[in-house]
Amino acid sequence: MSAVVDLDPLAELARGVEAGRLIPYLGPGVLALTPGGAPVPDSPEAFCRHIESRVALPRRARGNLWAAAQFVESRKFRRTLEVLVAEAFAAVPTGNPVHAWIARVRPPLVVDVWYDDGLPVAFGEDAEDWGVVRGETRHAGNLEIWTRAYDAGGGEVAPALADGWSTILYKPHGCVRPGGGVLLSDSDYVEVLTEIDIQTPIPEVVQARRAGRGFLFLGCRFDDQLLRIFARQIMKRSDGPHYAVIAGELTRMEQKFLEEQQVVLIPAELEDVLPALAAQAR
Repeated sequence: MSAVVDLDPLAELARGVEAGRLIPYLGPGVLALTPGGAPVPDSPEAFCRHIESRVALPRRARGNLWAAAQFVESRKFRRTLEVLVAEAFAAVPTGNPVHAWIARVRPPLVVDVWYDDGLPVAFGEDAEDWGVVRGETRHAGNLEIWTRAYDAGGGEVAPALADGWSTILYKPHGCVRPGGGVLLSDSDYVEVLTEIDIQTPIPEVVQARRAGRGFLFLGCRFDDQLLRIFARQIMKRSDGPHYAVIAGELTRMEQKFLEEQQVVLIPAELEDVLPALAAQAR
């Protein structure tokens, strides 16, 4: 049972998203709110456990998703890693209240850093005012692009068309559907991390839509350096204010990240946000 939380600030954050002032930034923790529980891994640790249940990993790779993925790719080839991703995220998280709320209010930009397709499914194929822009791995060294774009029906389109969508679902680490491409192993991130400080991998349409807005982090933790780097660079040159709903004790690096990025901590369980979202629906 979560603690009683003053709904006023949470309701104000919900209004900020609906008014387009705040950009939802979703982490895997959002999936825990799916009715019946998440049908796919809902944290890097859970995903790593799935990989460990299929492949014997050396001690240095256990518990570290990115290292585990690199080991599989190096020793079992990329195709094996792709099969593990497809297997882990074969199910669709449906009925998630945060996904449903975002699909209803249609903010200009949503950042979703996990690999599932729950949010695109919540938006539905029958609308033409949204699409997905996802990160593209360049580990093979033969691509000249950083992202791919997909319309509501899942068909790949020219990235320039994304500028005309009312809502862009930005999946910086890729997604199992549409497209099936993900950034996961260390080699996937080599070129991205080399260029990300100068914003090259961040789509121009995302850079444009973050301007003048702040971010609302839901279901995110920042206890991993890679996740902090991506959040910091996606937030870059946005105006704020920024907020993060996180329950429990923060690590030293999480606390430092929030302070450096001037992110206001809302110390609440994610489920405490739901009444505020329901209130906005009325």
